[in-house]
Parts: sequence; C-alpha cells; structure tokens
Amino acid sequence: MTLKFGLIVVGDEILSGKRADKHLSKVIELLGARGLALAYAEYVGDEPERITASLRRAFASGDVVFSTGGIGATPDDHTRQCAARALGVGLALHPQAEALIRERMQDVAREQGQPYEADRPDNVHRLNMGIFPEGAAIIPNPYNKIPGFSCAGMDEGRVYCVPGFPVMAWPMIEWVLDVHYAHMFHCAPQMEQSVIVYGAMEAALTPLMQQIESNYPEIKVFSLPSVDHPRHGRHIELGVKGPLESVPAAWAELKEGLHKIGAQCGTELVRKL
Repeated sequence: MTLKFGLIVVGDEILSGKRADKHLSKVIELLGARGLALAYAEYVGDEPERITASLRRAFASGDVVFSTGGIGATPDDHTRQCAARALGVGLALHPQAEALIRERMQDVAREQGQPYEADRPDNVHRLNMGIFPEGAAIIPNPYNKIPGFSCAGMDEGRVYCVPGFPVMAWPMIEWVLDVHYAHMFHCAPQMEQSVIVYGAMEAALTPLMQQIESNYPEIKVFSLPSVDHPRHGRHIELGVKGPLESVPAAWAELKEGLHKIGAQCGTELVRKL
C-alpha cells in the first residue's frame, strides 16, 4: 500500500485573512524534497464540530495527515479535544508531555531569575497542553519543548497534530517525516511533461486526454488554461504526470495526438516531482 499525505490547517485567523497560511506551500516543499507529494489539503476554522468531522475523516482515510493549529490551552484551541472525540476515546495527561512541559516551565523560571512554583495556577494550567487523546504519542518540539501529538488511524494511517506557529510546526513535521517515513523517500519518483498549446479549446482536447488516461491508468493528464499569460498569452498547458517509467510512453501518445488534430504547440516543459 502506498500511503498518501494530507494536510489540515486549523484556525479562524486563516479563514478571516488575519493571517496568511504558510503551511500549504511549506508542507509541499518538505514532502517534495523527500520524493513525496501532498495529496490533499483542507482548511477549517475554530469550530469544534467541523474540526471533529475533519479529523474523523482523516483517521478513517488510512493516510498520513498533518494537522496544524489549535493544540494550545486557550478557549479557542479545540484540536486535542476534537481528536479524542473523533476517535471515541478519552483525554489524559501524557506523562512524557507533562515532563517536557514542566521542564519548559523550569527553564522559563530560571531565565527570568524566579523560583519554579509547580502549583502556581498558571503553571498548572499550562499542563493542559499535554492532555492528549488516550493512546497518543508525542511529537518533539525543538523550539520550546511543548510537544505535539499523534494518533493512529485506519490501516497504516496516522494523524499528526502540531502547533500553528510555523517556527514550531515545520521542524516537527520534518521530524515526523525523517523518523517515521524515511523508508518512503524517493521510492516512487514522479515526473511531469507538458507543452504549451495555442488556439485550442479544452473541449477539443478532452477526448485525447480521456484516451491517454484510459490507456495509462497510472498517469494523470492535466490541462491548465490561461487567458493573460505575460509571455504566452491565451494558451493551455497540456501535460501528463505520473511514475517516472510510465510518463515517456504517455507523453509520446499525447504529442502524437496533438499532431493529428493539428494543434499549434510551443514550449515543452519537464519537471521531476
């Protein structure tokens, strides 16, 4: 089974435009550097019912899904509770998480030149950040030691929940990939070949696209129209992408098909994924 990778970005601040999402492009970059690809992404606000539904789908997918945001201990942080609800399990203070959070509080007290007071109300409250769904495993946080968590889903799938802050989330996602999925790196190299087609309508190209996808089930054919490109003007970028060994034959058939219908072709593009 080939695992797919997904992304859930949680936070009202993203949907309202108060903050621009940076996770999508970065996760694509982190996966791509390891010969992997993102299969899908989803955005959801700070609404518990929607977060629970998104996580329930993620756990049931059998995929590896990263979820960013909502794992703090303020009233608008719901991801920990929603993950437990989606799995139908309880919440509990994770012993490793507790130790790391206490270590962080001691570090802060030392930096501020103050005594560490374990029973002080604000310190007790901070332990809520270590309350995870039962059976969860921690994700180390190199920035401030406050861990994220992961829970098993269907089959080999797993959902990894990290903070919304990029400075924390991105190293944590890299750690997950390098520790748990290194065996998948560059195992199924992909490539993409395309050509700029001038003066054609997508409807006229559709039969050719369908024919190639029928002849090569492992290949995806894509069509990216543009009406105001600064160099090519109105055009369609038509191409094929898929396993490295399968693309050349599909590409040859695409080029032959375009020639037969008299398409006006321009620049050809090749990209390894």
